[in-house]
Formats: sequence, C-alpha cells, structure tokens
Amino acid sequence: MTTVRHVTVAPDEADQRLDRWLRRLFPHVTQGRVERMCRKGEIRVDGGRVKPATRLGPGQTVRLPPMPQDEAPAPAPRPIPQADIDLIRGTVIYRDDDVLALNKPPGLAVQGGSGTTRHVDGLAEALRFGADEKPRLVHRLDRDTSGVLVLARHARAAAGLARAFQARDADKVYWAAVAGCPSPRSGTIRTGLVKAQGHGPAGEGERMQIVPPEEVASVPGARRAVTDYQVLDAAARRAAWVALRPVTGRTHQLRAHMAAIGHPIVGDGKYGAGLGLEGREPTLGGGASRKLHLHARSLAIEHPRTGARLVLVAPMPEHMARTWDLMGWDPAAAPADPFGAVP
Repeated sequence: MTTVRHVTVAPDEADQRLDRWLRRLFPHVTQGRVERMCRKGEIRVDGGRVKPATRLGPGQTVRLPPMPQDEAPAPAPRPIPQADIDLIRGTVIYRDDDVLALNKPPGLAVQGGSGTTRHVDGLAEALRFGADEKPRLVHRLDRDTSGVLVLARHARAAAGLARAFQARDADKVYWAAVAGCPSPRSGTIRTGLVKAQGHGPAGEGERMQIVPPEEVASVPGARRAVTDYQVLDAAARRAAWVALRPVTGRTHQLRAHMAAIGHPIVGDGKYGAGLGLEGREPTLGGGASRKLHLHARSLAIEHPRTGARLVLVAPMPEHMARTWDLMGWDPAAAPADPFGAVP
C-alpha cells in the first residue's frame, strides 16, 4: 500500500483493539510501529487520534498511512519449534468451540514488542486445534504475572468477550504474596494512576505513578484506579497472602497499589525498590524465589455464546507454590471467591 487508505470496520470486527485489528490485516507490521503511527496521528478513526488500545466500533472508518513494506510479499511465518508447541499446549486449562483459556506461565509475554519475539500471540497458531483461524487475544497479563488468560476462537466470540471486559463484567481474583501484612486486613485502594516516562533512550522502564484521588482531574493522562484486597493468611508481620480484585483495569494497577500502601508484591523490583526492603526488590529469604509473586487465580465471565457464567481457575506456578509451602499457607483453605462477586 503506497497511498493513504480508509478501511471500514465490519460488524464481526467490532470491539477489537485497534492494534490487534491492524496486525491481523498486516501481520508483518510490528507492535512498535503501530504504536508510533498512533503517536504521530498517522492512524485515525473517524478522523480522530487514537491509541493502540482503542476499541473499534462497527462502521467506523480507520485511516491507514502508506506502508511501503506491503509492496513486497510478507515473509512466511517461521515454524514454531516443537518445544514451544508442547509448552503452550500444556498451559490449556479450558477449551470449547468458542473459548480457550490458558494458565500463562510467568516470564512469557502475551504480545510482542521491542526485543520480544516469543509470546502467546506468536504461539497461538499452535492452539488452533482444528479451527479455521488461530485464537485471538481479548485481554492481557503482564509478562511476569501468571494465571488465567482467555482467548477467543473466532471473531464473534472475541466481540462478546471484549464487551464483557469493557463493561467490567469479568470478575478477576489475583493471589499475591506481599511484604508485611496490610492493616486493616481488608479494604479498597482508590487512587489515580498516570504513566511516568522511563529512563531508557526510548523511554524504556516506564512505570505507573500514583496520583491522589483529588488530583486526578488536574493531571493530564491520569485515570482513576480501584482495587479491593483481602488478607487470606499471614506469617506474623513478615509477609501476607492477599487476594486482589481489580475493579478497574489499569496498567500495573495491582503492583502500584500494593506498593502505595507499603506492602509491595514479593519480587516486584519495579514498584518495591526504594522502600527500605532487602535487596533490589521485596524478598522473603529462606529459599523463597525472587520472582514476582502475582497470579491471576480465577476469572468469571459470561460465555459469549451460551450466556452461562464461565468460571476458570488456574493453579499457582511452581515458584509461588514453594513460597506457600515455606509460609505454611494452604491454597485449599482459601474461599473460591473472597469478595463474593461470583454468584
């Protein structure tokens, strides 16, 4: 494509993120390039500037800039190594004709980015299981966060799941080990969050910065963020096992919120450093892993075809299970829904 093109969003493409919609049309275009085109205003929707995460509506017109790379045929996708096929298929915890759910391992990114070549989206071709297309991402987890990750197996399912996430009709419960023990043992954290530029040459290392609730309206880019928490068990004042429920879904919300109340998540060097804790990140010592201890334990969401409530639960990763053993915490003793959100 050597000229500007205007593409109309089809009804079965609605409710997709702009970046995912675009990369299905142009698989060779990198996530970084999509973000740059949005930042420069080269991509517009109905004439307005957009972000990569903007949700598309049916009938909207997307302006696409010239893409000289399209003049050459896209390179054939590289075959997925058998070890990676076995790995990603081994994470499947639920599958039907519409929905696929994984227990994403820590350290595996959900999407590609600068320097990231191995990720769930890139391995999704191995998750067709006879379907006409590879499954589609409908939400994300941080690279180092493990747990329930839902994918849609076709466009209609993607639209239905996206609507549920957008309407906050997806009830998520995370488990985390945190430094110290929050007091009170249950509560709600309400702040604003705004993205702070990183210190790398291209802004790498960006993080979310806490904004007092009363200042959100006056800080450009700040958005309100709300998290419920509940202490499920504690090792005196050394550490606590907490359940977390993100009422809103901001980037790094749970990590930033727990650090903000003085109880950062174990292994979180980005938000736990500088709080007078041992080493670069909050650690427990005694043989406990220094990896991030944050796990998307369960997700309850309306099934996009049947309308039934689909409840998905993921076992903890090995490094967290070892810490629970070390602390004497029993996962079987935890309530399935500490917040009473799932009927």
